[in-house]
Amino acid sequence: MSAQLSSGWEERNQQYLVREFAVLRARLSGADPARVEEQQPEPMSPPAAIDRLMEIFELTRFERELVLLCAGVEMDSTLAARCAETSGRPQRGAVTFSLALATLTDPHWSALAPSGPLRRFRLIEIEPGQGLTVAPLHIDERILHFLAGVNHLDSRLESLLHRKEPPERMAAEHRELAVEAIRAGAGEAPPATVLNLCGDDPDGQEDIAALVAHRAERELYVLRHEDTPSAGAELDQFVHLWMREGLLLPAFLLLQWASETPSAPACQLAERMPGALMIASRDPARLHRAVERFDVNKPGPFAQRVLWQEALDSAADGLGEVVDELSEQFRLSAAAIGTISAAVATQEDLANSKGSARLWDSCRAFSRPRLESLAERILPMARWVDLVLPEMQTQMLRQLAAQARHRMTVYEQWGFAQRGRRGLGISALFAGPSGTGKTLAAEVLAAELRLDLYRIDLSSVVSKYIGETEKNLKQVFDAAEAGGVLLLFDEADALFGKRSEVKDSHDRYANIEVGYLLQRMESFQGLAILTSNAKSALDRAFQRRLRFTIDFPFPDAAQREAIWTRVFPAETPTTNLQPRRLAQLNMAGGNIRNIALNAAFLAAEAGTSVDMAKVLQAARMEAVKIERPLTDIEIRGWL
Repeated sequence: MSAQLSSGWEERNQQYLVREFAVLRARLSGADPARVEEQQPEPMSPPAAIDRLMEIFELTRFERELVLLCAGVEMDSTLAARCAETSGRPQRGAVTFSLALATLTDPHWSALAPSGPLRRFRLIEIEPGQGLTVAPLHIDERILHFLAGVNHLDSRLESLLHRKEPPERMAAEHRELAVEAIRAGAGEAPPATVLNLCGDDPDGQEDIAALVAHRAERELYVLRHEDTPSAGAELDQFVHLWMREGLLLPAFLLLQWASETPSAPACQLAERMPGALMIASRDPARLHRAVERFDVNKPGPFAQRVLWQEALDSAADGLGEVVDELSEQFRLSAAAIGTISAAVATQEDLANSKGSARLWDSCRAFSRPRLESLAERILPMARWVDLVLPEMQTQMLRQLAAQARHRMTVYEQWGFAQRGRRGLGISALFAGPSGTGKTLAAEVLAAELRLDLYRIDLSSVVSKYIGETEKNLKQVFDAAEAGGVLLLFDEADALFGKRSEVKDSHDRYANIEVGYLLQRMESFQGLAILTSNAKSALDRAFQRRLRFTIDFPFPDAAQREAIWTRVFPAETPTTNLQPRRLAQLNMAGGNIRNIALNAAFLAAEAGTSVDMAKVLQAARMEAVKIERPLTDIEIRGWL
């Protein structure tokens, strides 16, 4: 019975019930059976709720009349009184099985069998504590409302399920998958079949499931993994209630597991739920029943561009390059693109630079939350002018940024992505001694490309337990897949080594860990950078899989002078600083920054400006920290 039936049907359904109750009153009064049959109302079109119920659950005529009798004592006071009178019970609504057997048409004992539809689908409840024939029978409230023409989800399931409407827009590839699923019989699946939509796009999976349900003229309800009922009585009740709801509404159920590992109750539910069932999960669901699988991943860059153009409508005309950059940099679902577009368009004129910037920042903010607990977020403040490197290294960094900026052109428009996306991730190794600017260079790239920078300490990710390192890395990459981030894997020496020669099981598993990291870097849509203090620690076979390898040399005197020239902000009060003499100090840029910062605090405490004496004092502090005494040549002429 459709939930959208007209008010005219509702009125006729009420009248139909009234006539049915009149027939039951006549039966209880002992009227002539032939005369009673003549009072039966003519079938409705569309069918009355009671006839629809009979069709759905395949009720016999006796079972149909029993349901009507139990409903009648709740809705018709005269019928309730007649039942009490006939059964000899003074209380109102005393319907018993013995009364039904004695007065209703074609009675049979199997009507109240546990496997029969009345009890299996909980249409009627038997009051406990008494014999089967004399125990009061009660109609379930959900069924009572259904007979009255109100077909809404059972209130006991409302807190667990949410209704999913068919999507307004979908990626073309997802629409094709929905059509394929329908052709495969997902809408008319046998009891043992499960439709498993697996991949990294939970929103897209729900959209496909909603379209499948819509084409089958059903509603779709979604049960999140965290809302799965506990094993035992709660799970049993859910199974029985949903069995009934799936037929009454009618509706399909989607178990949304997303990237979660299914719990024991979730697996039990998937195994026990009869009829057509859909599961959305990142990894393929492993069940002891037939499963039809379809891969549903977030749309590719070209498909995302189409979605952006549809969502932005006329505003997309002046945002050609911006739309291309959004499509290539982020991996968003159709639902996310629609939400972001609607939110930004109501606040900004997208045609101007401010609106474009807000659109980009909204995508960054949308993609950000899941990484916060897995990595350290660094706010990129550095710019190209802050980076002091040889010309070759600077050119390579600018080329890396250029490749990130023009991926849509090369990968999508020029066809490289059509040969597969493996190897299209932009990955780099920054190698060099500590303090030579590797992290600073990553900050510059993140600021230039307007990406969030997340630092992952590989030394904390690597585990001695087999399989744990890959699990930790998978968490990071899965969380970063929405895009808009630059992943900086620090301390790569903790994982990399010359492992190509396998001497024992530890070497073999170390190779697996490195291979897994590089494979994910190659397919990662954002930027992934490794840092290492020793380039030689990485085997050449692994180096070939990285797009860029950039050496960060220890700065020479000219480079150290350039660092000293710009290390103090313009607002810092300084007196007679001599960058050329300071460049005699044989320290890397990171140490120079520490010295400058400590000198500034010394000056602030003394109430003076930063001068050579304060810098010398700070330099000696830094030398003690790194356990390298200063030589006379390094500080000659400072004072």
